[in-house]
Amino acid sequence: GRSLLEALDLVEPPSRPVDKPLRLPLQDVYKIGGIGTVPVGRVETGVMRPGDVVVFAPANVTTEVKSIEMHHESLAEAVPGDNVGFNVKNVSVKDIRRGNVCGNTKQDPPKEAADFTAHVIIMNHPGQISNGYAPVLDCHTSHIACRFAEIESKIDRRSGKELEKNPKSVKSCDSAMVKMIPQKPMCVRS
Repeated sequence: GRSLLEALDLVEPPSRPVDKPLRLPLQDVYKIGGIGTVPVGRVETGVMRPGDVVVFAPANVTTEVKSIEMHHESLAEAVPGDNVGFNVKNVSVKDIRRGNVCGNTKQDPPKEAADFTAHVIIMNHPGQISNGYAPVLDCHTSHIACRFAEIESKIDRRSGKELEKNPKSVKSCDSAMVKMIPQKPMCVRS
C-alpha cells in the first residue's frame, strides 16, 4: 500500500467558493494600539481585499477595509478558509462583536433575519416541544435564543419525506421543519 504521506499528497484541496458573496463571521474584535479596531474571523465565501467597503450585519455598520493580515503577514486578498485579522476605518470595538457577519456592500450584503425556517432534529430532550419554545441556537459564531414560531412539518429523518403537517409538538428523535424567530438581531443565510 501507500505510505501516509503519499496518501495525504493525493487528497484534493477543497473547492474555494470565491465566486459567492463575501461572508466572514466574526470570531472576535480587538483594539490594537497604534492600529485601531481589528475584527478577526474566517472567510467562509467570497473574497476580501483592502479598499473594499464592507458592512457588518446585524449591527448595520459600514466601513472600509484598510489592511488584511494572516499569521502576521499582509495579504492582497483573503479567500475562503483564510483566518484573518483586518483593520477597519472609524469603527469602535463597541460597534461590532462576535457573531456579526461581514460582507461586501456591493455584492449581496448580509442582512438581519426577521425569521427563518430550519431543519431541526431533536436530540435528547425530556418531554414535548411545542410552539413558543426558545432554545439558544449557535449559528456560525452567534449564540442567540430563537423561538419556535411554527412547527411546519414533521419529517422522516432518513428519506426527508413529510410525515405530518403542522404537528402540535415534537419530541426526542423527531426531525422537523420549524419557522424560528431570533429573540435578538441575528444573521442567517436563508
